[in-house]
Amino acid sequence: MDWTTLFQTVLPYLPAKYAGDLVSILTFLIAAAALAMRFWKPPALGSKLALLYKALSALAQSKGWNTNAYQPDAKALMIPADASRTIEAVKLGLDPASTHPKSGEPPKPTA
Repeated sequence: MDWTTLFQTVLPYLPAKYAGDLVSILTFLIAAAALAMRFWKPPALGSKLALLYKALSALAQSKGWNTNAYQPDAKALMIPADASRTIEAVKLGLDPASTHPKSGEPPKPTA
C-alpha cells in the first residue's frame, strides 16, 4: 500500500484539529529532512550515521533525479551535458546502464 493511500484512508477518521496538526508536522519533517540533506555531507558507508542518512534521504523523498549526487561510498560522475554518458562510463570501466540516475544504486564496474 502506498503511503498516500494510507494517509487518505486514516485522515478522515481523525478530528479536524488533529488532522491539521498531523499534516503540519509531517510537512515540517519532510522540509527539515530536505534541508538537512542539502547541507549534510554523506557519511562513509560503514559509519553509524549512514543508516540515519538513508532514512533522512527517504523522508526527504530524494530519489531518482532528485537524489543527491554524492552518496555513502559513491561519487558522482560529473560530465558535460553534451558528452555521452555511455562513452564516459566505458572509459571509467563502469556498466553504462548502472550510471543512469534512475538506476537507484551506485555505478557497477563492468564484468
